[in-house]
Amino acid sequence: MSGKARGADPARTIRDFGAAGDDGAKGHYEDPAYYTKTYKDRRHDVDYYVRLARQSKGPVLEYGVGNGRIALHVARAGVEVFGVDLSRPMLDDFQARLALEPKQVRARVALAEGDMREYRLGKRVPLVYAPFNCFLHLYTRPDVEAFLARVRAHLAPGGRFVFDFSVPHGEDLSRDPERTYGSPKIRHPSTGELVKYAERFEYDRLRQLLLIWMEFEPEAGGKPWKVPLTHRQFFPREVEALLHYNGFADIFFTADFTDLPADQWVDSMVVSCGVAPAARRRSPIVRRRAAPPAKKRA
Repeated sequence: MSGKARGADPARTIRDFGAAGDDGAKGHYEDPAYYTKTYKDRRHDVDYYVRLARQSKGPVLEYGVGNGRIALHVARAGVEVFGVDLSRPMLDDFQARLALEPKQVRARVALAEGDMREYRLGKRVPLVYAPFNCFLHLYTRPDVEAFLARVRAHLAPGGRFVFDFSVPHGEDLSRDPERTYGSPKIRHPSTGELVKYAERFEYDRLRQLLLIWMEFEPEAGGKPWKVPLTHRQFFPREVEALLHYNGFADIFFTADFTDLPADQWVDSMVVSCGVAPAARRRSPIVRRRAAPPAKKRA
């Protein structure tokens, strides 16, 4: 586990977070083993994005590719995938997992470390997607606009941009920031320690930022640690307006990785959209200017 993740200052508050790429955006992804254990049973979004990738016939671009929770299944399904992520530990873990795959699967994956607001692939693809709340790490309007400009530049004519985000719920935004919410003890995969786990929530109503403190306390009496996770809270009609005014059209919302319309009880909203014709004329193809693809391990 990263010393940085363990050393997060518990005295920090929501006011100390909310800059792109800060600890609130990266801390949760510095321990790939814990991330894998936590989300190992989350498959509904994997199946959804694999289906979209197959329908597009590829290649596809995945923002927030992480350690390949989705992209590895896309590659196994026979689709070429370009993945970009800001987290070096997650990309290294993905490379280690790729090394165990057949040669033809490895050949379908190209990875790069980069900022999703700036990354340039140098080609257009029929499907760009940003899964599992990746969009919620865009904390300000300029962050959103820079990212959507990159998406437009990477989409082939007729291509689709698809992403999902957790819909804000009032109870999460009104919780007492001094109260912790406990969960069952876990065996931490990186250390082998049996640890108590709890979460604490702080919400900034002006910036619409929700800070989740993930708190770990070893049962044997070791030093506890906290990991911050900051998510911008976007409301559905706000997302629709951001997309519309940044050159997207044919915007559709569906519920929880289905083709059903969303209702009042939706948890995750899936958004699908294309580039508006007028915006297409303003988005010439771009050339790579970000970090080169990560080197594959032997």
